[in-house]
Amino acid sequence: MTLTETDDKLRELAERAGRELEDAPALSILTWAAETFGKRFCVTSSMEDAVVAHLASRAFPGVDVVFLDTGYHFPETIGTRDAVDAVMDVNVITLTPRRTVAEQDAEHGPRLYERDPDLCCALRKVRPLEEGLAGYDAWATGLRRDESATRADTPVVGWDARRRKVKVSPIARWTQDDVDAYVAEHGVLTNPLLMDGYASVGCAPCTRRVAQGEDARAGRWAGRAKTECGLHG
Repeated sequence: MTLTETDDKLRELAERAGRELEDAPALSILTWAAETFGKRFCVTSSMEDAVVAHLASRAFPGVDVVFLDTGYHFPETIGTRDAVDAVMDVNVITLTPRRTVAEQDAEHGPRLYERDPDLCCALRKVRPLEEGLAGYDAWATGLRRDESATRADTPVVGWDARRRKVKVSPIARWTQDDVDAYVAEHGVLTNPLLMDGYASVGCAPCTRRVAQGEDARAGRWAGRAKTECGLHG
């Protein structure tokens, strides 16, 4: 079977599953992914919280949880990653960019995130993830439709054309209240910054606290038109 034929079959599988699983519970969506792809399925996590990782561990104990260490994370985010690795039935895999922050500074100048945040994200997030996902046919994310207008049409299962993989978003239909209820019911680990005014947690230089009534992602790349790092489109 050629690469194109394989891609076509995976795309058809993703589109069919997206239709059939639209109203399914998140755990059922992840169970389908685990049964369909086995070890060629992983979860990605920013370690804002461990909700999807926890759900996936129930469907697939020992599931790979992929984390991008950009070199710019808050200490609390690294601590959340370490805690998830220690207490949950998952296999945390940390990806790093090809260049350290110091090496990137030497090549592109310091504080690239201020001068060209899109390039910084491409070098420290997008490229490492594409390389890290090479061994998988499907990956899961914590995207939710209520997070922003750019995510409003997120399918629970879809086709990631750029990476030629099945993309699973099991909590796409959830609200923040649903997330909070799941965290409370299961005692799921969350990033301490969520209790300190941060509604969405990314790299430290590009993330701020949000004011009451602001959109949850208003603290990401504040003052810029940029709303996404490029991992999801």
